Amino acid sequence: MGVALTKAAQWTAAGFGAGTLEFTPLNEALLKDIVSFVESFSVQHSEEAEFVFKEPLQWKTTLEPSQFGSGYIVNEITAQSEENSKDGQPLLFLSGTDIKVRSFGQLSHLLGLARNKKMKETQACLEANRDPIVKILGAGYGTLEEEDFSAAHFLNKIKEDGNRESNIKMRISLLLQKLDMYLLNNILKHMSSKMHLNPAAVKNDVDLLKRFSGKGDQTVLEFIDYTTDFEFANGCRAPPWRQMHGEICYLFVKPHDCDSMCLTCSTAGVFVNGGIEKKADEIDYERRGEIYKDLVTILREKSEKFKENMSKQQHSVLEEKTKKKKKTKNVSEKEEKPKHSKQSLASSPLSARKPMARKLEPSLKWTSSVLPQEKKESTKESQDEKSVPSVTEKQRSLTPSTSAAKTPSPSRRKSSLKIEDLISESSSESEEDEEQPEHRQEGQTDLPSEYWQIQKLVKYLKGGNQTATVIALCSMRDFNLTQETCQLAIRDVGGLEVLINLLETDDVKCKIGSLKILKEISHNSQIRRAIVDLGGLPIMVKILDSPDKNLKCLAAETIANVANFRRARRTVRQHGGIKKLVELLDYAQDKADPLHHHNLYDTKDVEVARCGALALWSCSKSHANKEAIRKAGGIPLLARLLKSSHQDMLIPVVGTLQECASEEHYRAAIKAERIIENLVKNLNSENEVLQEHCAMAIYQCAEDEETRDLVRQHGGLKPLAALLNNTENKERLAAVTGAIWKCSISKENVTKFREYKAIETLVGLLTDQPEEVLVNVVGALGECCQEQENRILIRRCGGIYPLVNLLVGTNQALLVNVTKAVGACAVEPESMMIIDRLDGVRLLWSLLKNPHPDVKASAAWALCPCIDNAKDAGEMVRSFVGGLELVVNLLKSDHQEVLASVCAAITNIAKDQENLAVITDHGVIPLLSKLANTNNDKLRRHLAEAISRCCMWGRNRIAFGEHKAVAPLVRYLKSKDTNVHRATAQALYQLSEDANNCIIMHENGAVKLLLDMVGSPDEVLQEAAAGCISNIRRLALATEKAKYS
Repeated sequence: MGVALTKAAQWTAAGFGAGTLEFTPLNEALLKDIVSFVESFSVQHSEEAEFVFKEPLQWKTTLEPSQFGSGYIVNEITAQSEENSKDGQPLLFLSGTDIKVRSFGQLSHLLGLARNKKMKETQACLEANRDPIVKILGAGYGTLEEEDFSAAHFLNKIKEDGNRESNIKMRISLLLQKLDMYLLNNILKHMSSKMHLNPAAVKNDVDLLKRFSGKGDQTVLEFIDYTTDFEFANGCRAPPWRQMHGEICYLFVKPHDCDSMCLTCSTAGVFVNGGIEKKADEIDYERRGEIYKDLVTILREKSEKFKENMSKQQHSVLEEKTKKKKKTKNVSEKEEKPKHSKQSLASSPLSARKPMARKLEPSLKWTSSVLPQEKKESTKESQDEKSVPSVTEKQRSLTPSTSAAKTPSPSRRKSSLKIEDLISESSSESEEDEEQPEHRQEGQTDLPSEYWQIQKLVKYLKGGNQTATVIALCSMRDFNLTQETCQLAIRDVGGLEVLINLLETDDVKCKIGSLKILKEISHNSQIRRAIVDLGGLPIMVKILDSPDKNLKCLAAETIANVANFRRARRTVRQHGGIKKLVELLDYAQDKADPLHHHNLYDTKDVEVARCGALALWSCSKSHANKEAIRKAGGIPLLARLLKSSHQDMLIPVVGTLQECASEEHYRAAIKAERIIENLVKNLNSENEVLQEHCAMAIYQCAEDEETRDLVRQHGGLKPLAALLNNTENKERLAAVTGAIWKCSISKENVTKFREYKAIETLVGLLTDQPEEVLVNVVGALGECCQEQENRILIRRCGGIYPLVNLLVGTNQALLVNVTKAVGACAVEPESMMIIDRLDGVRLLWSLLKNPHPDVKASAAWALCPCIDNAKDAGEMVRSFVGGLELVVNLLKSDHQEVLASVCAAITNIAKDQENLAVITDHGVIPLLSKLANTNNDKLRRHLAEAISRCCMWGRNRIAFGEHKAVAPLVRYLKSKDTNVHRATAQALYQLSEDANNCIIMHENGAVKLLLDMVGSPDEVLQEAAAGCISNIRRLALATEKAKYS
């Protein structure tokens, strides 16, 4: 591992501080191998896993103390293992974000807790510990320039030390050297096969493919184009922060025979990314599949039509080249005449006027044409100004400058950002948004007259005096600025630049006119990005300090429109905009009994507060901004504004609270500020939008039990149940059903919903509804089904049939909720008969193949009551071809919930002797044994129950002992969970029927632990513990008798 990390891994020192592992396929493969090695270490090398490192491995972790379960001492900010080293140091210690680990066993368990963050944790550990072998084994085992791997070297080490600890050290050293060689071999294979792309090669491929793309059967593609027209000086089109990962550009491609795809071209190759997310209006940069060496290779793999037509085009290109070689002389002679004609055209007066005629055409590359176009404009304007009197210096100070110094280019503005600001962002915030392909009008004939009129007005804005500027702004507002044609007309001739420059003048009228236009056109996503690129947001944030309330309102409303993507929200925060927006909320607070006086709503103070809330609503979609709002004191101000009787004020206030309620700190503050009471009150409003956002806020807050109780105590359940009857507004219906779902987690609330006839209404919503509604409806019914009375009610209302029908869907969240609801209904025998008749059990079983672990786990949990309550369950299970093998193979999953649910399913399956024999043949014993070294109490319980059941066939008891499952089970008795004790005692009782297992139990101290449990009030635990002790004692007596006889 030492040589592979120091010499072969790809490190970078980008930014500041120590080098980090680059985001490359090579490093990704290396990290996966290391994760696999560490995860399996404690199972394959149990003695070595307990070895205490010479020095702890330390790094910054993303894990929280609350993620550590049994075996750890946990409080709010720290977590430490109960296992300590000889000097009393915990083998794992977490404080804040700093973590120290002192053994492979703890490392293995930590990766299990990390789940989908395994790679990030491993990367952080390796970056912080560049030579981990030194910390694990000591300086004598460090990575040297010339490593001695000979057997003599290791034998000499053993002779020098000679004790047991040194032998373990040497075994660990050998294992690490073996891993190092394995990693180096894999790296060599990767390096020998990889191909590097560069911007020039990608551009050539794209240009070639564009030539042969278009409509028709003979073309290779329907279309191919870049996602953005802006090109950096190095030839890349990816944002700078993505170029750091080796990405060159992004392409939209539509083959003839498959769906459109969005491709990422990087130095490592070409791959499919997540495409543009409609809601966020941005590219999902995550890779979806493998990396191909170039553009043509990936398209050949994805499209058979491309492969077929590409070979034809290559053949035709070769033929053309052959013909050209034969006619080179004739062609060269013919080319001389056009040269002369071009020269004559270039020198003619007509050609001199052509650039002026083309000047008013819409630009195809707005980002690169702003400055050059203005240069052309200034050329003509200098000619026009000969007949116009010059303006005074005072007037010029109010006229926007068109020089590059006044408005820097987008690339220059980006480079002015501190690199610390970019690096300090969270991963979700630092990812840049890519704009969608620009939709432009093709040809001048398609453009309406407004397009050209607006362009003329922009010219007056650029060159006119103060009065002309105000008149031009007023005239521009007369156009319908909500139309995309008018919006793009302003952008295409550099009008945005002028409008933003006007915000920096000293004239209030110019600022107000500019902001009114920017507010209208910023609803367009392309305009929003252009405003940010041109540095408009920092200027608007500065305007929030203006004493003029009209300016404050317009600036806040424009920020609300622009801050609809991550980079814009980040810019607002970095320039102190969040604090200033929160201060705007205080404008309506200074009056006595604010917002209850009807005439007060017409004042500017209230309007300022409303606009501030509107901007905060847009900004609150970012986690960092939510925290900034909280620190700026936004929650008490929002709580006070929530008492307003004016709905225009309430909607953005509730919307902001709804967004922020996803954070735990906010939910606690919402309870403290008694906001729930006002949210419930506004559910009775006649405004559907306000009702929707109030219901959504309750949905977010109701994760907490105390909040659910508050909703009930303030009478919020009845209006929620009443709103179910209006199904026309689907957005509101989704919010209301979501709130009912979360509130239904509390049993007292379920009783109320039954009283309000909400359960019958929910059953009626199981058909002909969008998925957003169905997810919540089924989730609510799943919670209601936990009570027998409600299960009977749902069956009588005909709810089983639509629930089973929903099992064939593809929505992950819906499938998780449906399986839970069907599983809850299956507890009742009459409902189980209906589920079986509708083939529901087979559908549940098929969901075990679903790629999403949450769906697998939920399906496995649902199968448990189905198997338990079905008639002739054993025969039913055997009727599913390959079903038992599928269940056994799921024990190889690395998802804790999947493993626990599958163990529970195996417990029920193994009640039938024939099924138990089948799963034994499929290798269930070694797979269950491999899971025994877990610290997850939920998994421990169901694993012990499965082992207990599986012991009742053949020599399975002996097999568990041979696969070393007995000793870890004894440790389960130290758990604080009584359910784990009961299941473990039953498993140990069954295992104690084998003499060798009794010896292992005795050696691991099982007798003392079981003796304590004989006095338990749980009769099942009592009996199992006593039976196990009896078997161990019987074996001891037999051994003693045999010794003396």
